[in-house]
Amino acid sequence: MNHYLAVFTGSPATNAASGWDALSEPERNARIQAGMQAWGAWMTTHAAQIVVAGGPIGKTLRVDPQGVSATQNEICGYVVVSADSHEAAAKLFENHPHFSIFPGEAVEVMVCLPVPGA
Repeated sequence: MNHYLAVFTGSPATNAASGWDALSEPERNARIQAGMQAWGAWMTTHAAQIVVAGGPIGKTLRVDPQGVSATQNEICGYVVVSADSHEAAAKLFENHPHFSIFPGEAVEVMVCLPVPGA
């Protein structure tokens, strides 16, 4: 079994296009509550395959040869799962609450490779 890093993506443009920004505060709170219940159910259903529960991601700092600077990307959360194949890992996220209830854009799933020579 391999491990797979799944990153949840979204953006202000995705929020706006989904109608999320137009929801009233009570409507948004109801969706958040329903989404968190669905997310918890997803975590329970796939508990045997979750290696690292992960969670939300905050602001990003970039480090390069010039130093540290603020930057932006579309990553808003992550989880690490185990699966028999890349395709099986990806299928775990079909209809995930990240985009079926919340205004998330997608879940990108990548195989965690071993460190060469380790």
